[in-house]
Amino acid sequence: MSFHPSVNPSSHPSVSQSSSAPSTPSPHPTQSPEYTARLQALMQAQGIPSFRNLSQRAGISEKAITRLRRGHLPLMKIRTLTRLASALEISIEALFQQFSQEPTAPPAHHLPPSNNLQGEYDRLVQQLQQQREQLWQEFQQTSLQTLEPWLLQWSAAVHAAQKNPQLPAVNLIPLVRPVETLLQQWGLLPIGTVGDEIPFDPHQHQLMAGSANPGDQVRIRYSGYRQGEKLLYRAKVSPIE
Repeated sequence: MSFHPSVNPSSHPSVSQSSSAPSTPSPHPTQSPEYTARLQALMQAQGIPSFRNLSQRAGISEKAITRLRRGHLPLMKIRTLTRLASALEISIEALFQQFSQEPTAPPAHHLPPSNNLQGEYDRLVQQLQQQREQLWQEFQQTSLQTLEPWLLQWSAAVHAAQKNPQLPAVNLIPLVRPVETLLQQWGLLPIGTVGDEIPFDPHQHQLMAGSANPGDQVRIRYSGYRQGEKLLYRAKVSPIE
């Protein structure tokens, strides 16, 4: 990485100033956060000497890194962001916080008399916020799809281990608590507890065998999950004979 020293305008005789006419301040466009400096600081912490080296370590293109430095994170693919966060050894949440902040509003005295610029700025801020939320939801959805086989079996495995403390698997339960905590932070809530006997609700329960009418007692075999008002997986149940 190369850094260029600042240039002192007064050292150049070709630059002249007129005392007869007041100088007109040049317009100051909205300034985005210094994403390049932030990225360089994260790279330095991991001993990554260049953007090319970062692209090789993360397995992404140098163009993707350029987009990040320009503040275009909301337009990048979630797979690319995940690889980049892994190479920098930070969480995907930290990457979002570092590189998707809203732009700073320009000072009022730099705005033209028209309200067009302010309206465009407000629209841009709203669009960036929507893109950031969409990316975050996409990341959660992709992660849940990856975790789906484990998620659907874990509740039954925990129930079996707790019923038989002699099983070696019981020692693994505390190791997975951080994952359960993360899912709770994402708003994931279980539907029922394995072994519970509850009234059958076809909207939340899926029969594994036999038949049952709404309200009939059934036993939960595998917990289901919902995220807020969204149903992800129905709980798997069996009729009580």
